[in-house]
Amino acid sequence: MTDTPTTHLFDEATRVTAGDSRWQGRTSPDYWAFVGPFGGVTAATVLRALIGHPQIAGDPLAVTVNYCAPIAEGPFDLDVRLVRANRSSQHWCVELSQGDADAATLATAVFAERRPSWSHQPAAKPDAPPFDQVKRYPDAGMSWTKQYDFRFVEGRPDFGSRSDEPRSAYSRLWISDRKPRKLDCLSLLSMSDAFFGRAFHVRGELIPFGTVSLTTYFHVSREELAAEDITHVLATADAKVFNRSYQDQHGELWSPSGRLLATTTQIAYFKA
Repeated sequence: MTDTPTTHLFDEATRVTAGDSRWQGRTSPDYWAFVGPFGGVTAATVLRALIGHPQIAGDPLAVTVNYCAPIAEGPFDLDVRLVRANRSSQHWCVELSQGDADAATLATAVFAERRPSWSHQPAAKPDAPPFDQVKRYPDAGMSWTKQYDFRFVEGRPDFGSRSDEPRSAYSRLWISDRKPRKLDCLSLLSMSDAFFGRAFHVRGELIPFGTVSLTTYFHVSREELAAEDITHVLATADAKVFNRSYQDQHGELWSPSGRLLATTTQIAYFKA
């Protein structure tokens, strides 16, 4: 008797049912955040619908997700529309809604044919001990954080020691699915939103926080990412400004071999 492999929780959480231009998905309690689904999984669900679309061509180049309103627990619809296409790229728009309500999430994506060309990577991978030599960070309490393995090399958060003196917003860490899963563009996109809010690090406490708009740029094709054959990334995150209830946040995601896989930036709301 052979064991039947189980579907990874990430794949269950991002599962979509194909339609014509309208797709269906459902929130997952395993990836719940403060007031709705973890934004990285929402972004990955959008990308899964796009990759599964019969008209898709090329690889994801850029994905922008605007989180317009909280997503309630339960089913949702994805309205997928090709806005414009040419021989080398496609521009897509995706609206996520529930029932008769207005869009809760509005996303745009660019897919492109990555043709052979001159290549150069001036950026250098940050220094870090190997993944297995860094201690795992304890669960942070929310269900979505329990699905990831965070291993901080620098900027380990201490949420129970608030200080009036702002601390560094910078972190360097390894990120992996808690149950190892080979990295693909879906999990890479989700991990690009898996950094804890920089305001948490700077203030040393958990405060109301939420991503408003996220953009992630992919620097490798799906074929190149598959060839890396990895389950974890080395990531850095930082912020430049906290002002009038909003903060920026930007990050990099690297392969253990030293390849820059993706860069990301977002604007987020906080209350403090």
